[in-house]
Amino acid sequence: MSFLAVAAVLLDAEGRIVLWSPQAEELYGYTADEALGQYAARLLVHEEHFDWVIKKFAEVMETGQSWGGTFPVRCKDGSTRPVELRNMRLLDDRGGFYALGLGTDSSTLRELERDVALSTRLISQSPIGIAIFDTDLRYVAVNPALERIHGIPATEHLGRRYREIMTATEFDAVEAALRQVLETGVPLVDRSPVVGRTPADSEHEHAWSISVYRLENTQGRVLGVAELAVDVTERYESAMEATATRRRLALISDGSARIGTTLEIGQTARELAEVTVPEFADVVSVDLLDSVLDEHRPATTDGRARFRALAVKAAYPTEALKAADSPGQIAAYDADRLATRCVRTGRPILIRHAEGNDLTRIARDGHAATLLARAGVHSYMAVPLTARGTVLGFLGLTRARDPRPFDEDDLAIAAELASRAAVCIDNARTHLSVRNAAETLQRSLLPDHPPDLPGLQVASRYLPAQAAYEIGGDWYDVLPLGGDKTALVVGDVMGSGIDAAAAMGRLRTATAAFAGLDLGPTRVLEQLDAITSGLDPYIATCLYGAYDPHDGACHIANAGHLPPVLVPGGNRPRLLDLPTGTPLGVGGILFETTTLHLAPGDQLVLYTDGLVETRHQPIDERLDTLLRLLDAPGRSLEETCDRLLHDLRHPEDRDDVALLIARARPFTPDQERVSPVPATPQTVPWCRPGGSGDDIVGPAIGRPTIR
Repeated sequence: MSFLAVAAVLLDAEGRIVLWSPQAEELYGYTADEALGQYAARLLVHEEHFDWVIKKFAEVMETGQSWGGTFPVRCKDGSTRPVELRNMRLLDDRGGFYALGLGTDSSTLRELERDVALSTRLISQSPIGIAIFDTDLRYVAVNPALERIHGIPATEHLGRRYREIMTATEFDAVEAALRQVLETGVPLVDRSPVVGRTPADSEHEHAWSISVYRLENTQGRVLGVAELAVDVTERYESAMEATATRRRLALISDGSARIGTTLEIGQTARELAEVTVPEFADVVSVDLLDSVLDEHRPATTDGRARFRALAVKAAYPTEALKAADSPGQIAAYDADRLATRCVRTGRPILIRHAEGNDLTRIARDGHAATLLARAGVHSYMAVPLTARGTVLGFLGLTRARDPRPFDEDDLAIAAELASRAAVCIDNARTHLSVRNAAETLQRSLLPDHPPDLPGLQVASRYLPAQAAYEIGGDWYDVLPLGGDKTALVVGDVMGSGIDAAAAMGRLRTATAAFAGLDLGPTRVLEQLDAITSGLDPYIATCLYGAYDPHDGACHIANAGHLPPVLVPGGNRPRLLDLPTGTPLGVGGILFETTTLHLAPGDQLVLYTDGLVETRHQPIDERLDTLLRLLDAPGRSLEETCDRLLHDLRHPEDRDDVALLIARARPFTPDQERVSPVPATPQTVPWCRPGGSGDDIVGPAIGRPTIR
């Protein structure tokens, strides 16, 4: 940019030069010594203009009227320079007249005029809002665009501070930016959008991109700062919409991965709530029709719908949480409530802006509506949980702290999440129904052990797998036999569900039948092996023991089952190292019987693999834990069962458990007491073909190893 140099020349009444400024020397080429005392016309005017200049000089001196215009001045080097002149008459304190001539280079003046005009038009016609502040951040100038943005005339800006005009808290950051640029001189370009409202459009939010730079003069003195504000509302809204779309897609993706990880209804409901809070809603509730969970109850009563709350979650502590039903609670909603209407019609309901009457229809009762109002709930959605054409319940979503109202896009997202959750809940419900049937069958097939057994005290437990998994084929049995003997049986049909439970029932019935024939353990397992071979694809493990209280002998045979634990009175528990045998159903393999002696107080612990097998620990470590837990003298059998299940079972365990503990006790027969003959533990091979099953071929071949 060019800078304007103004030459000052003072003439006396005769036209002689009496004052000559340095700018005059620069403009015209003459030094002060060369110019002072000279007639200005002779020094600076070409001869052809001489008469006109004399005449004009006389007019100015006579009338006092100033003259201005462009005049060709003769410079010292003989060249002619167009000069923009302003001539005026001056009067001194003695009444004398002088003529003051101010001149500047015409081309430089024209350039400056063009710059000023361009700058003025650029600022006044620019769609960008421009404000100039002094060093106290007071408005010095604003352009028409900024007037329109603020909705305040330019005259009301001038002299006032920035925060006196932009009073909303959203503009604190802009004021801080103005001060920072004023202090550092580092420009701020296209600052992230500031969102707020101004008097120009107080009903809607706008977004502005702000740029700030410091103003300095040619000597570097700070004059203030300039602010440029560009309305980027459309761009901002498009970016926000794109962000919202990405967030919605991420929410659906997240829901697909996190909802329905188990076949447990309550867990699925909690997963749905956790996915939607806080990203999507401030408070979420998941409620199922009570009739869905209990088919013996009606869906509605007198037009009211009965719901059982499964999950409720809030993004922060709020009274809206108290208005929702607690998980497990059953509540009846009147016919005019939105929840009732949602499940009856099977259609989602959107309340963009919830008011008093809306809150009454959202809430269960008047007290809950009051809590919602106090919590600031302003938007609500109720979305049916529909699977395979059946409405199971509804998903309720509210916003309170989040200022955005729900819209149609939000409703579509909620419907997608609800649909996925509903299918998972329905799958879990179906699974639960089948599982309950299997468990009912399983428990109906398990025995109630006789209350009084000769020479034995018995305790037992059956624990099904958690709700997410199907019932297995674990079983135990306690069978009174002739001659005061008792059969102790534990088995496990490999597989799950009703079929496995039914297979277990067949094996248990067969076991009882063969035991009643007074067959030895090996013969019983042989017959069960033949039966299991016809239960394809099932195989089973089984441990069969027969205890005779007369001599304390317990004869045990194993078909691929985990070893029992012997807890001798006064000694540490040990695993019995029995011949393992092969599972029932494999066929063609001989079984062996091991005989051991149980003294009064000794315990025999039989169990299925669900008690000790886990995916997280080696089986040896779990068996060591079992032995440690059994090393507790003085504990009752019932307490021992409970302790084992409490310490060895975990909620995520997938298998069921059968547990049977027998403790030998002193036995006195009704007839004359016969002193028991101590039985030497022995391993007995299978009997000869055609034998009774209890006839031993040859001598004992060794003692069982007990570890």
